[in-house]
Parts: sequence; structure tokens; C-alpha cells
Amino acid sequence: MTDAPKRPLQAVIVPVTAFQQNCTLFWCTNTMKGAFVDAGGDLPTLKRAAEKHGVTIEKLLVTHGHIDHCGGTGILAEELGVPIEGPHEGDRFWIERLGDDGRSYGIEGRVFEPDRWLRDGDQVTVGDLTLDVIHCPGHTPGHVVFHHAPSQLALVGDVLFQGSIGRTDFPQGSHQALIDSITKKLWPLGGETAFVPGHGPMSTFAHERQGNPFVGDRVVGAA
Repeated sequence: MTDAPKRPLQAVIVPVTAFQQNCTLFWCTNTMKGAFVDAGGDLPTLKRAAEKHGVTIEKLLVTHGHIDHCGGTGILAEELGVPIEGPHEGDRFWIERLGDDGRSYGIEGRVFEPDRWLRDGDQVTVGDLTLDVIHCPGHTPGHVVFHHAPSQLALVGDVLFQGSIGRTDFPQGSHQALIDSITKKLWPLGGETAFVPGHGPMSTFAHERQGNPFVGDRVVGAA
């Protein structure tokens, strides 16, 4: 009897900041190299999580520029000596105000310049893993989603939640753009795809299409 094949990607969610933002630590099981997605704060907790799982952090990924998602990213990148990739440059203005927003919300925030701004259709690599980058504006203009097709896993930030969607009342937010991002860019990834939202529990696209009161098929109409 042979052992089951090892999954190429493993991930754990580490809630950070007073907003309980879902920072995701994921790694390549072949190389044990990994990345944090949305290292918003509580950096000692994040470093302990990486150490606990034996993961060497290769880079930091960012879905969008809000303080709870990336306030600590520049600090952690400097401490670990790793690059930052993401978000889309449409969120530059959010990142440039991280210091002010941090003081407003009581979260340590540092302005940073990503080593790589991401665009729709780009790919990011971590160890032997390759994730697709999907530009999903609406919550913020530069929001991106990371999708690992072999694992049927998407890291969606504040685009979509279990039973809800992201706010669009922030500067340069757009409700219609958000609905389009979800229905035209996320739904085609397949209903079996599980997703990690920026806050709260995981879900699947099929579950949200069935019952989400904002973007369910009965609300927006199924193709």
C-alpha cells in the first residue's frame, strides 16, 4: 500500500491586527520555501508560525493596500531580507498613506515600494509553486487575487467573503467593478475552488454562487 501523494501546497491562516485580518502563510512542500500573503501586523506571531512549520520565507505577497493587510509588510520584508510582490499599482495611493492610516487605526504601518507591482495575467512563484495573478478591482482599484490552480485554492483578500463581499465606499471603490470582478474573474475558476478571504472563515465559490446575497446566481443571474 503506497502513501497518498504529497500536496504541493500547504497553507495556514494566521489572523493579525485588531481587525483579525487573515494573513496566509503558504509554502511549497517540495522545497519548504513559502510566502506570507497580507502581512498586516503582529510580526512576531507571523515569524513564529513560519518557524513552527519549518518554512523559509522567500517573499511577501500583497492583495491590496489597506493598513490591516499590509501595514507590517515593509517592516517584515526588511527584517527578513525578502522582496515584496503586489498589489497592482492602482493601490499606490493606499500604500503611500500607510503611516497616517496606521496612526488612525492604532496599527504600525510603514510605507513601502513593492519590488514588483503586479498586473492581471502575471504569475508569482514560491519554491516550485506558480500562482496566477488576477486583477480584481472594486474594493480598491489595485486589488489582486492569487490563484493556485492545482490546489484549487484562491487567496482573495477583501474581494469576497463567506456570505458577503468587500466594501466599496472607500476612495476609488466601485460596487459594479467589484461585482464584475467576482462574477467574471472568480466564478470561471470553478465552483470547487476554495478561497481564503481577508476576514472570517473560508468558503468555496460554489457555496457563494448558491447563497451569497450579493453575488449569488439568483441575485446577479447565472450565465
